[in-house]
Amino acid sequence: MAEHANVYPLRREPQREREPQPERSPQEPLWREVLGRRLRVLRQEQQETLSETAARAGISPQYLSEIERGRKEPSSEMIAALAGALGTTLIDLTEHVAGDLRRQLSLAPGASRTRPGRTRPGDVLALAA
Repeated sequence: MAEHANVYPLRREPQREREPQPERSPQEPLWREVLGRRLRVLRQEQQETLSETAARAGISPQYLSEIERGRKEPSSEMIAALAGALGTTLIDLTEHVAGDLRRQLSLAPGASRTRPGRTRPGDVLALAA
């Protein structure tokens, strides 16, 4: 004799029509992705392999590859080691990455460099009582 069970969902979402989604603003790139691209450019400008640069920085070529592809978030110590291995300073590397981010944001269609409610240099502010 077979038993039968009735299965009921615990919660039902009400069926509703799909609302049109507002147009999404371009997403700000991740710092690790921009850093990785900058590290790759520096390494390639010196015509080095992943293995050569990784050996000087004290990491594996696979880990360096993941950093360059923006898959891993390296520690500040690791970034400093990579900067040194590529013959640059941490401050120079950081300034280049910041410049790359600014360029990417300015090239994005409809991109705003500030969030709503944020002020920029030169904004005129007034207080009302």
